[in-house]
Amino acid sequence: MSAEFRPCIDLHDGKVKQIVGSTLEAAGCDTPRTNFVSDRTPAYYAKMYEKDGLRGGHVIQLGRGNEEAALEALSAWRGGLQLGGGVTDENAKFYLDAGADKVIVTSFVFSDGLFKEEKLRSLLKITGRDRLVLDLSCRRTQDGKYFVVTDRWQKFTTLELTPETLEKLGNCCSEFLIHAVDVEGKQSGIDRSLLQILAASATVPCVYAGGISTFEDIELIESAGNGKIHYTIGSALDIFGGKLPYAEIVRRVKKKI
Repeated sequence: MSAEFRPCIDLHDGKVKQIVGSTLEAAGCDTPRTNFVSDRTPAYYAKMYEKDGLRGGHVIQLGRGNEEAALEALSAWRGGLQLGGGVTDENAKFYLDAGADKVIVTSFVFSDGLFKEEKLRSLLKITGRDRLVLDLSCRRTQDGKYFVVTDRWQKFTTLELTPETLEKLGNCCSEFLIHAVDVEGKQSGIDRSLLQILAASATVPCVYAGGISTFEDIELIESAGNGKIHYTIGSALDIFGGKLPYAEIVRRVKKKI
């Protein structure tokens, strides 16, 4: 296995945007710091990723009011994209039937900051392991430990990212999506400590997000990740107002095929 690039379609207020994740408002997601707002439709990006053969990209609903835009993207490339944001055991089948290859889940399996295994089991009855991605996006505490965060990345849970946690949850899903929230959207470099934990302990493929701004960052993920850490890039890409050329990313991907 080799590291893969996974594209993204982040949706806020029904538009494709790139925002600084740590500025999302827990109460309503109304005033995040925005890096980029696209004048292109979600379907435009879905079709572009399909043309470039970039499977497994993420359509993420950042708050309410994004379902129509999300369904537009899923419909544009049925079976090519994953859907995250507000997924529960009540709507997971709806999104899968609407064209999502997999659903991405985080907040649903937590209540009051606690991991609820019974909710995960309920979800697995609908999705099966192969069509479920667990979002373990996390923040670092002052003592250097990483804990999963929910509610638009504002609320710390009691679930620490340890080898035991990664092994246990790896038995319940096909992969992990993990945003390094403290560096997300800042283009300030990757969280190397988190990368080391994932590379050493994850038992399923991981998709890392956060802080990627140079090809050197990508090369570090590729070399340190032991082939099981993929990556996604948002604000740093030129298609989202950044400087990293999307066309060069695609060229690198195709070169490896």
